[in-house]
Amino acid sequence: MLNSLTVSGKTEEEAVASALTQLGLEREDVSVEIVERARQGFLGLGSVAAVVKITYELRDSYEERAENFVKGLLERMGVDAGIETTKHENGLNINLVGDKPGALIGRRGETLDAIQHLANYTVNRGGEKHAHISVDAENYRSKREDSLVRIAKKMAEKTIKYRRPMTLEPMNSYERHIVHSALQDYEGVTTVSTGSEPNRRVVVSIAKPEQSGGKNEQRARDRI
Repeated sequence: MLNSLTVSGKTEEEAVASALTQLGLEREDVSVEIVERARQGFLGLGSVAAVVKITYELRDSYEERAENFVKGLLERMGVDAGIETTKHENGLNINLVGDKPGALIGRRGETLDAIQHLANYTVNRGGEKHAHISVDAENYRSKREDSLVRIAKKMAEKTIKYRRPMTLEPMNSYERHIVHSALQDYEGVTTVSTGSEPNRRVVVSIAKPEQSGGKNEQRARDRI
């Protein structure tokens, strides 16, 4: 959205500088139109101040860009849902509210992940400050995280009981990270990610004695 500001000063340069200070913008961020040039009067009488018109783009905040993008995306998807937003230190949490949460979440959260990825790309494109946009629906992400932690510990128990590796279902990098973190200090087991996307999985294995010292370093390499 374009906006404008008209400012006067003793000279054109002074008027432009005053406008930039008021707007908090740089010279390259605006266009300048000279409405009236400064003129010196005779013996200081009848002087005319310079008048400039500054045109600039009124930028939306990242919160507004995120909300408008997600609303427009949901409309194009044909999904009737509202959004609730909460600011946090590094960005924005967007919670999608609708009668059919399954359409918003998708299989293993794939639709949510896609919306979140697109929202982050759109909001941060060309910007100097990075804002993290998190998109959720019906607290799916926290429920999924709790579920993954339970599954991870159950697989660790089976690994120790049967003395053989246990392979989990394919997961994205974020979910694999949750599993690795859940078992990071679980005595007697180690974890590693194997395979290629989108079928990359976590394997839970019996930890060898010599692995205990470098266990965290190995997980850090294989976590993603």
